[in-house]
Amino acid sequence: MGPKEWLTPPRFPETWADGYGEDDYGYWMSFAVNGVRQVMRFIEPGIFRMGEAPGHTVELTQGFWLGETTCTQELWREVMGENPSRFRGENLPVENVSWNDCQRFLETLNDRKPGLNPLLPTEAEWEYACRARSIGAYCFGEDDRRLSEYAWFGDSKGGETHPVGSKTPNDWGLYDMHGNVWEWCRDWYGAYPDVPMVDPVGPDSGSNRVLRGGAWFNGAGYCRSAYRFCPTPGYRYGRDGFRLARGQHG
Repeated sequence: MGPKEWLTPPRFPETWADGYGEDDYGYWMSFAVNGVRQVMRFIEPGIFRMGEAPGHTVELTQGFWLGETTCTQELWREVMGENPSRFRGENLPVENVSWNDCQRFLETLNDRKPGLNPLLPTEAEWEYACRARSIGAYCFGEDDRRLSEYAWFGDSKGGETHPVGSKTPNDWGLYDMHGNVWEWCRDWYGAYPDVPMVDPVGPDSGSNRVLRGGAWFNGAGYCRSAYRFCPTPGYRYGRDGFRLARGQHG
């Protein structure tokens, strides 16, 4: 079998990118803020089963860009001028940020990088990217004995966050989709529909937002691709961070 042929993004490279290319995981672009670099990976459109088994069918009709890693403390500080994190280190994920804090970061980043139009991923985008076409509990399948290869979680050594990108990525080149820090999604929290969905963005309104992925102190079950946590938008804790996204419409 020859090398995989990746679907070319509709616009590649884009004006905001200061680096770009193709590797074993697909297409990527990067941007930098005063020398602090963030790699974004192209996630191809597709169809998957979302949620706990048996799940419901979701189709994402457009590809999108997603951070190769969660946002680091270095990038947050460069954009916002401060660091709210409990555990300190430039290459550690920023944490102790609320959903509302993330919105302020996104607005400020867009002022610094016109045309980037960063967002949080939708819950469907996040789970689709986490699974990377896997249908098991994790991006690598069902065997949670392998989770330590991919995730910092409760059974790993050390009661704190760890440098981003220091475990094995999933098949789409995304690091730490399981564990290290929970990741905020764009949606309001709500019950899933029992019918197939196309490009879902969650309920129109609500009281709680969605976190995904599990964190450094959670057990393996909380790190499953389908697991949801639903705090209020103002909730902050030293386990909650986020990953940048960008849609093709941006």
